[in-house]
Amino acid sequence: MNFERFISFRYLRAKRKQKFISLITVISVLGVAVGVMALIVVLSVYTGFTEGLRDQIIGINAHILVQGYGGEIQHPEKLRQQINSVDQVVAATPFIYTQALISAGSQSSGIALRGIDPATASKVIKLESQLKSGSLAALDSDNSLPAIILGKNMASELHVGPGRKIRLISPNGPLTPMGVLPKMLTCRVAGIFESGMYEYDSTMGFISLKTARSIKGIHQGADGLEVRVTDVDHADVIAHAIQKTIGPLYAVRDWMRINKNLFAALKLEKIGIFIALDLIILVAALNIISALVMVVMEKTRDIAILKSMGATTGSIMRIFFYQGAVIGLTGTLLGVGSGLGLCAILKRYKIIELPSNVYPMSTMPVKVVPADVSVIAVSAVLITLAATLYPSWKASRIRPAEALSYE
Repeated sequence: MNFERFISFRYLRAKRKQKFISLITVISVLGVAVGVMALIVVLSVYTGFTEGLRDQIIGINAHILVQGYGGEIQHPEKLRQQINSVDQVVAATPFIYTQALISAGSQSSGIALRGIDPATASKVIKLESQLKSGSLAALDSDNSLPAIILGKNMASELHVGPGRKIRLISPNGPLTPMGVLPKMLTCRVAGIFESGMYEYDSTMGFISLKTARSIKGIHQGADGLEVRVTDVDHADVIAHAIQKTIGPLYAVRDWMRINKNLFAALKLEKIGIFIALDLIILVAALNIISALVMVVMEKTRDIAILKSMGATTGSIMRIFFYQGAVIGLTGTLLGVGSGLGLCAILKRYKIIELPSNVYPMSTMPVKVVPADVSVIAVSAVLITLAATLYPSWKASRIRPAEALSYE
């Protein structure tokens, strides 16, 4: 150990008359630790919330959406085979989207209807795992009434459950001298699903392709195809490969592009939170500056003696630089340890519960990203090291003759 480090560590152990300086040092360490801990916990919760929201959105929707520029796709099965031949594509399924008015008894509401093929849809969307009752196969059952699967909130608003009858009223009816007559269809509730997204659970219903074609007034084809891929984070690359395979007559959009504005806003908010919480570390850095300045004032005579014995300006600067570095590194290590520990507790015991009608998850989501922790730790160390520059420079400017003349 060189003499700069030795003296630096000696200065960290305050004497009896320097307890106030020692207290400021401890406060500085705790300030850095609290700032680092807050950053880790908040960003981990925010990352968990973002990924939870992403999983909820693409759970009931596909990773990639393929639609025709000219309207309905007349031969969806042929296109499905082309898409399935693309590398990293798990499965594809046709869909039809339409809107209608749903009523049961005296209750009525608007509904977004998605016609799906139960045989292939189960391989693309996670609707099967979100069913509270019924099954996807019930949509194609040989029953006198067509089947429908409703969201939990919509079923509650209409006061219906599995086996109950509802009416669908669509504006896509026949044209008569009296105008367009609405088309009415009686359906049987075959199941209830809960996605965790209030918007979906209160406005969406699933029917078979055959029923959707009947409501929309078409005999064949589909509005588009939904595609599931092996790696959701590289859906954009796979979407580009699909586009090259099926040609320019179709629009291919991945989930990132469809929800671009939402996730761009979330990313911007995460950056804002990081900058705001970094101010906590900055306040701790100001405490480090004040602590080191007070040490410099207290040790003016010692610095003058060291200089008169041959210590260089660089050596004096390194003494106080090492002192500030120890404070910053200690606070950062304590903050990282406590932050990771608190994240582990929140993740394991689910202490904080969230209202399900407001958030897409029931408990506080936590996901620790090593890259985020590394950025937080490095930024904390850099801020604290920057805080040592002025006190170190101030100490190196002390002139032995002037300092000792007052002794």
